[in-house]
Amino acid sequence: MAYYLGIDGGGSKTTCAVCDEVSLLATATSGPSNITRVGEARARESLHQAIREACAAAKIDPRQLQRACIGVAGAGREEIASAVRRIVAEVIPVEIKIVGDMQIALEAAFGASPGVIVIAGTGSIAYGRDAQGRTARAGGWGFAISDEGSAHWIGRAAVAALLRAIDQVEDDQAPRQTSLLFHELKSAWNLDSLEQLARTANAGPDFAALFPSILAAADAGDEVAQRVLAQAAGELAQLAEVVVRRLFPKDDATLSTVALAMTGGVFRHSPRVRERFCDEVRNRDPRLHVNPQVVEPVVGALQMARQNKWQD
Repeated sequence: MAYYLGIDGGGSKTTCAVCDEVSLLATATSGPSNITRVGEARARESLHQAIREACAAAKIDPRQLQRACIGVAGAGREEIASAVRRIVAEVIPVEIKIVGDMQIALEAAFGASPGVIVIAGTGSIAYGRDAQGRTARAGGWGFAISDEGSAHWIGRAAVAALLRAIDQVEDDQAPRQTSLLFHELKSAWNLDSLEQLARTANAGPDFAALFPSILAAADAGDEVAQRVLAQAAGELAQLAEVVVRRLFPKDDATLSTVALAMTGGVFRHSPRVRERFCDEVRNRDPRLHVNPQVVEPVVGALQMARQNKWQD
């Protein structure tokens, strides 16, 4: 029996799955493994843990694996790909392929068919492929300058929007006492004051960690949080529109529908963002057929490992 392993290595979590030629055998989840964000030491810890736990759950020895496919952000940079390959090889001495996280997501969503996938997790990117195999991307240039609509972007935008809202209120004590968003952000970062919030936000924090608190504030009726999530959906729709325009031009009479899919924690955990995104992309291009289910990229990594797709 041949066994295969797939990994979706993200900025917030790492998902590992093991399958045989027919069935999914086991999955395991550990901490973040995006080297750019968390460094090699933390990435090693998360990758090793996920691999060992998935193999244990599948009741196989890692040495029984035939191939592994690892999807991570930044895989196009040789230093990132080499580091991840080296880390994984410490646990599984088999054939290992490192590919981009958008590649495994596209594979999970469409297999060999054309379509566009929008990823919104800790970071974000839109990526697509047409019927001729041509690909295009938009966004995904890193959290400091891009990653629009991602959890990091949402966290940073929410802090900025809150501070702007407080600036505009004459009685500066009122927002501190009544803002649902302010209360949630203080709790998330364990802060006591507006000044501490500003100092923390300017010290290069993990803005993505604020995402659950922003969702909670929006669900409780905070207008600033709701507005930020709506803006995130718009940013993600714009990324999708760029890729669709490049690969599936509107003047192509042979295209009646274009397949679009979503993946990542922002879509998975926020129906508000997901629904607004779907409405916006359909308004921008009525040809778009959006899969309402959030795709699991690790499934694509497994498919690529099982089918040895990188040898095509």
